[in-house]
Amino acid sequence: MAQYYACKKSLIVTFRRKVMKLDKIDNKSKRLRKKLYLGEFAVFGFQLQCQLSCTTDSQYDAFTDELFVFLEAQQLCTVCGASKGRCDAIVLPEARYGAPEASAIAALKTWLENHSMVSEPMLGELQDLTYDEFEVV
Repeated sequence: MAQYYACKKSLIVTFRRKVMKLDKIDNKSKRLRKKLYLGEFAVFGFQLQCQLSCTTDSQYDAFTDELFVFLEAQQLCTVCGASKGRCDAIVLPEARYGAPEASAIAALKTWLENHSMVSEPMLGELQDLTYDEFEVV
């Protein structure tokens, strides 16, 4: 019995070491694509960076509140941090899967360029939020 168990355990370890190729999705079931956020279940977003002319915590809070209200109106959401004259954020759609609309990205860029506290706004390219890595600038 112990031999059989050892053999069975070996098979499990071998199975767990097997690497799954994520770039090929046509051989994966819908359930697996959903679990792995592949194909139609991928989530895309982009990086936002800008300089801020804020000096107090209340100014940072006011800016982030305005940003959140604007993004919500565009059906976007964010993971954002603002301090020491800088704002870094990842912007993604409110929908569970998909990518931000091009019109929402353009509206955000215009809003940032016209905002009195913002200088040097930079919006990154759309990236897969599950598998791509963002460059730290």
